Amino acid sequence: MKQNRGEIADLIFKNLKSNQKELKKQFNAHKNEIGYFYLDNLLPKELALEIHKNFPSTADAVQRKSLREYKFTAFQMNKYNILLEETIFAFQDERIVSLVSEICGIEKVFPDSNLYAGGLSLMQKDNFLNPHLDNSHDKDRNRWRVLNLLYYVTPNWELENGGNLELWPKGLNEKQITITSKFNRLVVMATHQKSWHSVNKVLANDMRCCVSNYYFSEKPFLASDNFHITTFRARPEEKAKDFILQIDNKLRSAVRKLFKKGVRENPHQYKK
Repeated sequence: MKQNRGEIADLIFKNLKSNQKELKKQFNAHKNEIGYFYLDNLLPKELALEIHKNFPSTADAVQRKSLREYKFTAFQMNKYNILLEETIFAFQDERIVSLVSEICGIEKVFPDSNLYAGGLSLMQKDNFLNPHLDNSHDKDRNRWRVLNLLYYVTPNWELENGGNLELWPKGLNEKQITITSKFNRLVVMATHQKSWHSVNKVLANDMRCCVSNYYFSEKPFLASDNFHITTFRARPEEKAKDFILQIDNKLRSAVRKLFKKGVRENPHQYKK
């Protein structure tokens, strides 16, 4: 079985390339709001199953639990099965970065070897991720975050399981678009100042596993974009929670105005 990053990248590139026209059509249909595309059966089934099989347990991941989110992340990749690191960095192959940026109509896109806010995501029953905007920049605040790549590997994941990606292209007061976290599905979405997205609560007694990468650029996706921290809101029906989160956003933003890179270095990055 192909298991090194070059061989995995070959498979990803071939599949993206053969579907390039349709993927570009998908992305452009939503580009004026939140551009996105998804591709099913990204890798051979046996390889996707092997990736899932080697995901760490929540005991070996970092728990993130607050009003904003409840999930587990893993990013210090040399602690885990080598296949997981090879898979993540396959998405950073220059051929794939170039092709994805071409599909999405963005110039000079760069992958992130630090896996700043990327890596592995694990979500079990009752986990969630509130509507939010991703931090606008990389860890050094030099480049703009422009694309989010999410590759789902939990077998037999259905819409009814919850734990699905939600996009809010018309804002949080309008109906969201739900994209099922389907096995062997790659989702690529634009990240900018209007790209509100979330993950609804996991309802199944199962673990939603996702391989995550971000791409960055010298220019923002939207010319109107400004620097912003990761900004959380509550779901439309959670009025009290939303009030608290908006205060939280203002306080954290004030800190970042005083300290450009934050009070402390964000620990969510791969320390090689």
